Amino acid sequence: MTKRHIAYLACTTALVGAFTGTTPASAAHRTLVVHPGESIQKAVNAAKAGDTVFVLAGTYRESVTVKTPGLTLRGAGPGTVIQPSKKKTKPAPHGKKTGTKTGKKAGRKAAVTCLSDGNGICVVGGKNKPLQGVTVSDLKVTGFARSGLFSMGTDRLTVKRVVAEHNGQWGIAQERSTRGLFRNNTALGNGDAGLFLANNVKAEQGATDSKGAVVDHNRLQDNRIGITVRRLRNLAVTHNYVTGNCAGVFVVGDENKPRAGALTVSDNLVVQNNKYCPKTARLPYLKGSGIVLTGTENALVTRNRVTGHQGRSPLSGGIVLFKSFVGAPSEKNRITGNWLADNSPADLVNQETAKSGNAFSGNSCRASKPAGLC
Repeated sequence: MTKRHIAYLACTTALVGAFTGTTPASAAHRTLVVHPGESIQKAVNAAKAGDTVFVLAGTYRESVTVKTPGLTLRGAGPGTVIQPSKKKTKPAPHGKKTGTKTGKKAGRKAAVTCLSDGNGICVVGGKNKPLQGVTVSDLKVTGFARSGLFSMGTDRLTVKRVVAEHNGQWGIAQERSTRGLFRNNTALGNGDAGLFLANNVKAEQGATDSKGAVVDHNRLQDNRIGITVRRLRNLAVTHNYVTGNCAGVFVVGDENKPRAGALTVSDNLVVQNNKYCPKTARLPYLKGSGIVLTGTENALVTRNRVTGHQGRSPLSGGIVLFKSFVGAPSEKNRITGNWLADNSPADLVNQETAKSGNAFSGNSCRASKPAGLC
């Protein structure tokens, strides 16, 4: 970042105000331009609330941490590529610190950084003070050991037109945050979920209110799971294209209170998620799962098109209601107005008891387990 770039943009804004006779509301906000070979992080560090860091097309080998409210980090499209540094950095085990700082007392741990934790872009707020109004858009993050983009402790984060591919765990992930908007992103070939939203990945606790988070018009392909929503309430997963994963959409709860649910999964195209993924400590092997609800309550699954899933996993099928692996039932969910075809072992699979109060109505399908749900 050079002073001439900032000065040029500031002068341009002032001239616009002079010709129109007024000063634009955004006159105090700058655009900092990053060229190939320059540091994105230095520009982010120099930015103030409301500024835009615009990253020109090119490959940037670094991790970037955003802690400034109202900042926009924008690339020039998929040609703006953020990859890991050539210097190898082994990510710390999740939830662990990465070592001690030089000169500090023995036993004092150094803070985990975005780079040392294996992430590409990190948007991070305080524990009791969420980071407000950050936008990340129009760039690609690829090849990171953990997540392409990871956010925690944010409010009204917007992530749009981001390509997250071939990252070791999640493509785009968020935890302990509210009112996030994830729109028109592409997640390809990530080790776990393409898009992952959760309350807290390090602690067992009840579901939290996302206050209306939205996941829509994203493309999720060739990941382990397309979209995972874990222990959250009050959000919408809509109009996404989910294909070629081991499982399409997972909504996950457990026995903690409040329960996960009170959310909507609607108008998604979920097609042929038939990759094979081996079992983990949490789940059996996955293959042929469309939309799975496990341990949830009061969720609405409607107007989805779910086709071509084939598998013999306990979670296989078009739309599947499954008791969580800690025994928490899925209760009072509504599965209505969906179009399902060519799913095996069935289009609709309800592994809960009749007392669970799950309702199936108006679905277009041929086969269900138990019979009579179509």
